[in-house]
Amino acid sequence: MSDCMESLRMAAAERHKTDAGEWRFWGPYLSERQWGTVREDYSAGGDAWSYFSFEHSRSRAYRWGEDGLAGFSDHHQRLCLSLVLWNGRDPILKERLFGLTNEQGNHGEDCKELYYYLDATPTHSYLKMLYKYPQAEFPYEALIQTNRQLGKSEREYELIDAGVFEEDRYFDVFVEYAKTGANGVQMLITVHNRGPEDSAIHILPQIWFRNTWSWTPGTEKPTLTQAGADSVQAFHDGVGDFQFHVENPDRWMFTENETNMVKVFGVEADGYFKDAFHEAVIGGREAAVNPEGIGTKAAAQCVRVVPAGGMVSVRAILSHGEDSVSFDQFDSIMQSRRKEADVWYETLQRGMSDDDSRLVHRQALAGMIWNKQYYYYDVPTWLDGDPGQPPPPAGRIRNKDWDHVTNEDIISMPDKWEYPWFAAWDLAFHTVPLALVDPEFAKSQLVLITREWYMHPNGQLPAYEWAFGDVNPPVHAWATWTVFKMDRDRNGGIGDLAFLERVFHKLMLNFTWWVNRKDMYDRNISRVDSLVWIISGSLTAANHCPMAALSVSPMAPHGWPCIA
Repeated sequence: MSDCMESLRMAAAERHKTDAGEWRFWGPYLSERQWGTVREDYSAGGDAWSYFSFEHSRSRAYRWGEDGLAGFSDHHQRLCLSLVLWNGRDPILKERLFGLTNEQGNHGEDCKELYYYLDATPTHSYLKMLYKYPQAEFPYEALIQTNRQLGKSEREYELIDAGVFEEDRYFDVFVEYAKTGANGVQMLITVHNRGPEDSAIHILPQIWFRNTWSWTPGTEKPTLTQAGADSVQAFHDGVGDFQFHVENPDRWMFTENETNMVKVFGVEADGYFKDAFHEAVIGGREAAVNPEGIGTKAAAQCVRVVPAGGMVSVRAILSHGEDSVSFDQFDSIMQSRRKEADVWYETLQRGMSDDDSRLVHRQALAGMIWNKQYYYYDVPTWLDGDPGQPPPPAGRIRNKDWDHVTNEDIISMPDKWEYPWFAAWDLAFHTVPLALVDPEFAKSQLVLITREWYMHPNGQLPAYEWAFGDVNPPVHAWATWTVFKMDRDRNGGIGDLAFLERVFHKLMLNFTWWVNRKDMYDRNISRVDSLVWIISGSLTAANHCPMAALSVSPMAPHGWPCIA
């Protein structure tokens, strides 16, 4: 695949891993849900779902991350893009996906939306997703109340059961991102009216900064400023200057990414708050938005009537510094990125003759790429509280034995809504399909979970954010060996032995923890030892490891062959 554009971008990204201009700097790194996570939970009882609820999510600034529909951001999630919609009937803007909490769902937490990740390239040079939006009022309350009354043995009550898609009265909303370069991206929103009548929709491309200034004294506050009828100037001292252009908006709205203290906590406060666009668009309260055209959150409101069976589109461009911006090249760039994605997958899928299989394979890999997410969790700060903020309640015990965890990384998540946090066991399995399209990212994920800001000093790997100390099956050795072989085969038989050695030493520590803590009675509850011996044998055979002096049996424990 060395002759296609996406391969060249991946190679360039590898050469400039720490360069802010590399192709992976921007990506689909926003989760679909930040509310209800452990990171945002500062309650006394540790009830994350109730402490930061869906109802609070539109009015309350997050501490540790952001979320948004079809979200896109830089890899430190400082500057964010997403889509906001309104069908003219909903009580709130469709700013993020809706789902039930653990207590509301008859089978636990569950996203109650219809959305699909359709396409993606490893460097995010091209991304595409679909969101299905009812033209009738979204049945928030019916979904909650009906599922709450159902028993565990009963089928869940889904969005489609509520009748809001009858007579095809819904919008298919496609969102495509096409990078113009390492620091520029086009956003194309295409809305199809599948219903029998013309229907209006409000399309609001949104740009904002993650709130970092409220938690850390002395942090410079970034700014968004209206720069023209179709553009906003964005400045962040860590990201630089950007311009966000939206073609033919009806108006711009500005507010601050700050908590509405009146609504959330009942405390008197003046200013412009995170939920201002809900207040202005739906409630008609124009005083909620800043008339001076400045803030840390902005949206271009585009009201469009979509003909029955027809479509409309809204185009937006995010560009860096003094780069020229023109919608004249928009369509050609978008088409080029689509074609480059086709070439990439044609090469990857060589030998797959069935069209349907190729489509399923491509969309499945797109889902893996879209589920890369920004994850930030500084456990010591979370336990102790931020300077100038109310201290967390006394007696917080969740993850208290993991006060070495101070991470801020891009991680493959199980799901952008239901599991918007890393899970070590799942992550190991994720790396295998990811190695098909992006072996360097797959290897980096296996290394990441064994780094000192994740792995416990006693050798245990963190399980997931609800309880880092839970025990997961020891599958990382298997994943390491599998990814190594896939990468070796891809590179004509040349294996990345440095990667293997780097992970091997940490897996030995993890194996020791397992033996001492989970197999103290020698009941053979774990076969990770066999895989560690396999990796050890491979390294020894290559004479590439400081542990090569060890005597390695030609047969691994339990009679498993040691594969070199």
